Amino acid sequence: MVARENLLDSKQMAQFVADGYLRFDEIVPDELNKAAYKQMEAGDIERPGAGTKLGGMWEDSALGQVIRLPQIQGAMASLVGADPLYDHHAVHIVPPSQKHGQVWHADAIIDLRLDFDIQFFYFCHDTPREMGGTMILPGSQYRRVSESDIGRYQNFLGQIPMVCKAGTVMVCHHGIWHCAQPNLTEDTRYMFKLRLNPTEKQEQLWNTDDIDAPEIGGLLGKNHEWYGNESRIEVVNRIRQWRHLTGNEKFDVSYWMGRLENAPSDAA
Repeated sequence: MVARENLLDSKQMAQFVADGYLRFDEIVPDELNKAAYKQMEAGDIERPGAGTKLGGMWEDSALGQVIRLPQIQGAMASLVGADPLYDHHAVHIVPPSQKHGQVWHADAIIDLRLDFDIQFFYFCHDTPREMGGTMILPGSQYRRVSESDIGRYQNFLGQIPMVCKAGTVMVCHHGIWHCAQPNLTEDTRYMFKLRLNPTEKQEQLWNTDDIDAPEIGGLLGKNHEWYGNESRIEVVNRIRQWRHLTGNEKFDVSYWMGRLENAPSDAA
């Protein structure tokens, strides 16, 4: 059972719905980072079948200890429930002096569900800008694309490189646009990615004490600017997602959904 104080709150959930990610800096202890680094370097990570319950996996390994840290368990339970399914994992390795990065892409977007998977990105060592890290585009998760359809683009306004200290974890909506960056250092870069599927209804799984906080509307109405004049489309997408997560079908931001749902002819 995840302690309530480790769950996300409503403002964090609204931030996730708007931005498509949350970041937790330096939450993994140093000794555990070192052990996880060695495990990734050795390639010693069991690979269960997709759809296996995450609970009980990797119990005797450093990476198992990482995913069982209270703050990670709290984020997991808040977003996909306390007993999610393992989808897949990958250790992303970028060798030294790698001048080429990945193309922009989204991971296997083949559905239009309001339900979503999450992906944890764990950085076990310091990742300065010259080492690259993962570049993400906040607010891109509702722009459903097929894999690398966006690979022809180079840069976006507001893109964020994952520059961080060891022990930092980012959790993303499965639809977020991202790409690995070049590694211009003399050290190998490692990053562990884990995708999880929900096993229960994704409704009010977090600490909802602040569910009526006045800041919620503002967080959901954020303009990331890279989509130009289409910010209203993104706000509507977020309203739909927030209604799905809260169970409140009347929730609105600045009447954007209200005017779309106004159908006097139906009432007649």
